[in-house]
Parts: sequence; C-alpha cells; structure tokens
Amino acid sequence: MVVEQIGPHAARVYRQLNDKEPLLLSGEVQQITEQLARATIYLLIDELVRFPVDEQPARLQALRIDKGFGFDLHLLALDQADLDDDQRRRIYEGDTVMALGKGGDSIRVLAGIVDTNWVLEIGPLYQMNPYPLHWLLVIALMGLCFIGLVVYLLVRRLERRVLELEAAATQIAQGSLQTRVPTEGSDSVGRVAAAFNSMAEHLQRSLMIQRELVRAVSHELRTPVARLRFGLEMVSDATTPEARRKYMRGMDSDIQDLDKLVDEMLTYARLEQGAPTLNFQRVDLDALIDQVIAELAPLRADVRVSRGECLTSEEGEAAWVEAEPRYLHRAVQNLVSNAMRHAENEVRISYRLEAQQCRIDVDDDGPGVPEEAWEQIFTPFMRIDDSRTRASGGHGLGLSIVRRIIHWHEGRALIGHSVSLGGACFSLSWPRTQVPR
Repeated sequence: MVVEQIGPHAARVYRQLNDKEPLLLSGEVQQITEQLARATIYLLIDELVRFPVDEQPARLQALRIDKGFGFDLHLLALDQADLDDDQRRRIYEGDTVMALGKGGDSIRVLAGIVDTNWVLEIGPLYQMNPYPLHWLLVIALMGLCFIGLVVYLLVRRLERRVLELEAAATQIAQGSLQTRVPTEGSDSVGRVAAAFNSMAEHLQRSLMIQRELVRAVSHELRTPVARLRFGLEMVSDATTPEARRKYMRGMDSDIQDLDKLVDEMLTYARLEQGAPTLNFQRVDLDALIDQVIAELAPLRADVRVSRGECLTSEEGEAAWVEAEPRYLHRAVQNLVSNAMRHAENEVRISYRLEAQQCRIDVDDDGPGVPEEAWEQIFTPFMRIDDSRTRASGGHGLGLSIVRRIIHWHEGRALIGHSVSLGGACFSLSWPRTQVPR
C-alpha cells in the first residue's frame, strides 16, 4: 500500500490487488479523521515491529521520506513524552491516545510499540483548522470589500435622492410651486418625498386660494362700498326725515351684506387651508332641520320651507348621525338659504339614514341648475346666469363652504334635478359614524 500526500489534509492511497495482474486500487481521503489517524499509527507500528528496536527510528524516517507523509513522525521514550499520568497509563495498557496540541488547533496521536520503551507520535494534525490563515484573511478581505461596495451603492442612491429633495425645495423657495419629486419605493426617503409633494401641493393650493380670495374680495367689496358712498351722498341731500330713514336702511343693509361677506370669507379660508378642529358628536337630524326651518322660514314669507320624507334604517330608530354640530348646521343652513333664494314657492328638506351612511336632500321648485354647470357650482364666487344672478343675493361662497364642510366629514356634496319639485336638488352624503381625527 502506498500513501501519496495531495494536500495539507488530504491523501491518495494505492494498493495492488494481486501479484499476477498490474491492477491498483486507489482512493482519496479529503479529511483526516480520528479513525484514519488510529489506522495510520497501527499500520506504522505493524511495520516497525518487523525491525530490531535499535533500527526502528531509522526505519520510521525512511518510511516518512519514502511514503511522503504530510505530518511529523517521532519515536519518543515513554518518560519523555508530553503526557499526563492518565495518558501514560493508557499507553502502557496498549491503548491509543489522542491529545490536543498547543493552541488547541491540532491533535497528536500516540501509541506504544509492543515489547519496547518507544512511543510512536504522529502529528500535529490540523484537522480542526481546515483553512489556512492566509485564506481566512483573503476571505475576510473580500467580504469586507463586498460589504463596502453594497454600502457605497446604497448610500450613493440615497444621496442622489436627498439631493433631488434639496433641489426641489430650492425651486419651490424661488417660486416654482409646481415642482415635485419622484416617490420611489416605500423606504424612509420615499415617505419623505411623498410628504414633501403633499406639502408642496398644499402650499400651492393655499397660495392659489389666497390669490382667488384677494381677487374675489376686491370685486365683491366694490358693489356694497359704492352703494354706501351713494347712500351717504343721498342722505346729505335728503330734504325729509322719511327720505333719510330710507337711505339709512339701505346703508344698514349694505353693512349687513359686508358683514356676511367677511364672515363667509373667513369661514371658507379656515376650511380650505387645513383640517379644522372637529369635535364629532351625535346630532339629532330632526332637531337640526326644525332649527334651520325656524331660523330661515321668516326671511321669505312667500316661500314655504317644510320637511319632506325622512327615513331611518329601522322603524322607530332615532335619527342621529355623528358630525361636528356647528359645521353641519352651517352646511344645511347654507343649502336651505341657497334654495330659498331661487325657489318660487317651496323648499323641502328630507333625509335618509342607513346603517352606515346618511343623506340629506334639499329640493326647491326654482329654475334648477343646468347640467353643464354642475361641476362649477361649488367653485368659490361662482354664479349661474339667468335667475341665479347677483340680484338673488349671496356672494358665491355658501356652496363652497358646504363642499369643504362635508369634505372634512369624509363625504360629498352633490347636485341634481329635483324629482318632487322640479327645480334643483342639493344633497349631502357622508358616513353616519366618524373616525376621530
């Protein structure tokens, strides 16, 4: 049998099958195990006992050179071997001892030779450290380089996106309010980009509303101010107390008109610029509708304001909804006021309550709203021609306020044709229960 070393921890073994045919049986051992170590030392001892005791050291060295063992082979006197008492006893009894080498990364295999004082030691065998130190260093260095490359690519991409945010913020600061940034992914930078775009849209919308308000206010104030100036001139020229009282009443009406305009503009601006403080409570729709009718019915004696069909999801159920009482009252009041300005004889208020949804309808018997104007009817300061003109009163903010109020209730403001009265039908639809915000 011939053993050929093919690596630090591997060997190839050859054995001739028989003497008649030149056939060899070969095999590779990739890792030295305890069993292989024991088998090796037994084979070596079996070879050494064939020689006299004084020739055994020389024979061992010859075997090491001839067979090409990749580990050390030593013959030691039993009393010179680096062993403890228990290990010496085991060798004396004919056992094989495997001992850890210095540092704990190798083993030594020792066995006694029969009828001699020799102890055969093979090793150290580095079966516990299959990778050399320089390979471990190379692997560690490659791992660090790979990690560094991945971190660099991630940081580079992050830096690029942060620079895009910085550039967009600079453009917005310079007045380019339409600037937006791409919202890539759902990581922290993507969420910041989405919040940045939302902020930019809110800022753009707020400035647009501000410009609209300034333009509209300057236009709306012109008429009552001109009437006040005219009234003052007429009061100074009036010759009778009755004429002066007439002009004073007109001036008082103009002042009330201005006061109402200011109130509507402040309410609209407050609702449009951001989420107002909403204190959702249970509101009794029957009581709310009765209150609105009592407040507005005396304003036009020729128009009858009444309740229409009021339905609940279950018979006998209380007609409650969750809403902000003050804002819901304002929304219904604005719809009824708008209907009364354009109605000929009648305005009807009805509601329908379902398990999850609520709907209030305000119908009038006026000329109605053309379908092509339905999309613009809730626009601030918007008026429709024909009968819905400035002469009918209002400043074009009432329906815009209604739309914003119902928006903050997670609902919608709708318009259509009144089936029952033939005029316009304005509707509010929103969830019956609200989530606290």
